[in-house]
Amino acid sequence: MAELIDGLDLASITNARQRVEVEIAAACHQAGRRRDDVDVLLAAKYVPIEASRLLADAGMTLLGENRAQDLLARIDAFPGVFTYDFIGRLQSRKVKQIVPHVRLIHSVATNSVLAQLEAHHRPDTKVLVQVNLDGDPEKEGVSPDALDEFIARCPVPVVGLSTMPALTADAESNRSGFRTLRDLAEERQLEQLSMGTSQDFSVAIEEGATIVRIGNRLLI
Repeated sequence: MAELIDGLDLASITNARQRVEVEIAAACHQAGRRRDDVDVLLAAKYVPIEASRLLADAGMTLLGENRAQDLLARIDAFPGVFTYDFIGRLQSRKVKQIVPHVRLIHSVATNSVLAQLEAHHRPDTKVLVQVNLDGDPEKEGVSPDALDEFIARCPVPVVGLSTMPALTADAESNRSGFRTLRDLAEERQLEQLSMGTSQDFSVAIEEGATIVRIGNRLLI
């Protein structure tokens, strides 16, 4: 479980956001893309529920939640304030709780989740399929070879792909994986690419990310 950041204040969040925006703008310029092409999703697992109002005050209302219980608690505490995506490892028994409240689910990767989506989806439910690019058995995700068959069985629209990059101090080491995910999405005419985190979002944007998931770098 992520460690919550205590003592957050509006000034530090605003300054952190401005620093990240400079890097995003530079990456978009480098890639010849418009800034509006990229959604910044704040990984809210670092933010105590009671501090969430600071996010809205700083202009950050698109949140990514990793746990269903945190999603529901934040919605209950701040109704109508935020738009949510679900970005964490998705347990099939939690699908019913999540579906009514999220814009996108980024982590669809198992047959049990597909079955629950079949039972509990809504007309506006959209998902991204999580791809395991490197075959790491510790990671969730569909292998590239199984992707078409998995998408064909998904009972709701698949609008894009996501991946969890390796933890690294060298962002460039993840570039080839981001490029592979972009190619997989383009081959299937999928528009959304959720890839890149605090460690490597600039590289991800240069390689086509439409959603980057940034945590504490947006906060402190």
